[in-house]
Amino acid sequence: MRYYYIKTTINTTHKSSYFTGSMFRGAFGYALKKVTCINPSYRCENCFAKDSCLYYSFYEEQNIIHNYRFEIELGTNNFDFGLYIFEDTTKELPYILSALEIMLSKNGLTKNNYTFNDIKIVIDSTIVYKNQSFLNINILPTYFQLDTTYQDVKIKLQTPIRIKKDNKLLKDNIDIEDILRSINQRYMKLVDNKDIYKLNYTPNYTNQLKELYHKPLLRNSNRQKSKMNMDGIMGEIIIKGLDKESYRLLKIGEIIGVGKQSVMGLGQIKLEEIDE
Repeated sequence: MRYYYIKTTINTTHKSSYFTGSMFRGAFGYALKKVTCINPSYRCENCFAKDSCLYYSFYEEQNIIHNYRFEIELGTNNFDFGLYIFEDTTKELPYILSALEIMLSKNGLTKNNYTFNDIKIVIDSTIVYKNQSFLNINILPTYFQLDTTYQDVKIKLQTPIRIKKDNKLLKDNIDIEDILRSINQRYMKLVDNKDIYKLNYTPNYTNQLKELYHKPLLRNSNRQKSKMNMDGIMGEIIIKGLDKESYRLLKIGEIIGVGKQSVMGLGQIKLEEIDE
């Protein structure tokens, strides 16, 4: 799997909302359409170019695993964020970066349309945008590889995870297998365009300790003119004796996210190795 991780930091006195993921996704969409749309009508319906349109694949195409996701922190009061783009989308890096600049410096964020001048964009420790100018963007994408595995880990559920099981959204508890299945399903669709709903192996671990809780979360939907539930499960899970394949999937999950609405920053996990 190849990807870019685009880290954006903004120096400003303005304060953000508690949950910024929906705002970033919406604002980025407006900017991306401005950058990529070649249809004089500016409408996606029956568009002659939709099969090759980056905006259409990001925002209008239904029932797919999207090739990007925002990374956020809840309640930081700042406008910093990360953006992952995966696989073929890495070829569109110039359009992605151009849309980010338009979003932040021209269109603005929040209902107040805050725009920013002091913006820094970094890819793989290389500064690609600073002082209102683009620098070198000739950067190769990162390829996922795993050199070391650990058996004893802590999984930190940093933003709400939304996974359905037996047609019901999990509210209070989540199993390791649920997380692994979600990651594997997303990964196989991204990399091989295959619909895989089951693991092809049995996860192995000897112990787990859960400290989980239900996290209420709402977002404003401009399209539907209403507030929408984005609640899910947060907390920590400690696992011991984890097998190598499960560890590999969890590391992939750090990059691609887990569960529903990961494009706007939900389903973020982080692994920490436990030292005895």
